[in-house]
Amino acid sequence: MGKPKKGLLIILSFFAIYVIWGSTYLMNKIVVTEVPPFLLAAIRFLTAGVLIMIISKLLKLPLRVSRPQLINCIIAGFLFLVYGNGVFVWALKYVDSGFAALIAATQPLFVIFLMRIFHGNTIKTKSLIGVGLGMFGMYLLISQDTLQLTPESIIGIGMLFSCVLCWSSASIFVSKANLPSHFFVSTGYQMISAGTILAIGSLAFGEPWTSPLLWSHNAQIAMVLLIIFGSIVAFTAFNYLLKEVSTEKVSTSAYVNPVIALLLGWYVLDEQITLQSMIAAGILLTGVYFINSKKKMVIFSRFKRNLKAQEN
Repeated sequence: MGKPKKGLLIILSFFAIYVIWGSTYLMNKIVVTEVPPFLLAAIRFLTAGVLIMIISKLLKLPLRVSRPQLINCIIAGFLFLVYGNGVFVWALKYVDSGFAALIAATQPLFVIFLMRIFHGNTIKTKSLIGVGLGMFGMYLLISQDTLQLTPESIIGIGMLFSCVLCWSSASIFVSKANLPSHFFVSTGYQMISAGTILAIGSLAFGEPWTSPLLWSHNAQIAMVLLIIFGSIVAFTAFNYLLKEVSTEKVSTSAYVNPVIALLLGWYVLDEQITLQSMIAAGILLTGVYFINSKKKMVIFSRFKRNLKAQEN
């Protein structure tokens, strides 16, 4: 694959995890009002996983995997999709979808510090500034709303943070793990294993199973969009990016997703976007720029040169 084609694929993949994933908060919220959360996630990931395997077979991609690769796919599927997503969807029953997206915006902070703890990575000044801007932007978004906390919502918020920690840990794991050679096949195995575990969990928790034919039209459309775009397209793009760019850059999707969630809330649900929301969105995107930018910070570079000049 040539560099221009690879560069375009990376750009399209970032678009998928920024924009498409930003819409999944709304889609999950629509479906979870009618369908139990673990059943919702099981249907979504099993269907997407089977479709991915069928497409992989048609494309003649290598489906054979070693035992260690299969085990790693199961681990990644559990961390990402069973706990990281399944429990997240469960928490949406008690927490507003926009607020949940804001909590997810803490992911880059988790990733950067987990990489420091587990891999000894140096935390770059730009990354710290980017995370700081992201957290400040998130605070501006949250502070304008009067949150009515209940015992259920407090538990939901706590579980959301645990999901973000789990997802962040999985991102680091996948970036180094021995997985199937093709990222599309790897995504398929992760989804099928996660969907199976979620289906078992749904039965264990006694969730009522209902036919999708009995769901409302909105829930059916939202589920189809979740399967095709939220799962097959976006999660495949996510797995691809984890192998091509740094984990902390991939995690910046958590900063952009709340902005997309706000815009969709305004467009679909006729929610008001305040001036403070727009300012916060701008700060969040600036934070993403600092983490993603490859350019050196001129002010710090000049400071270092001056120090060296003084020493000489």
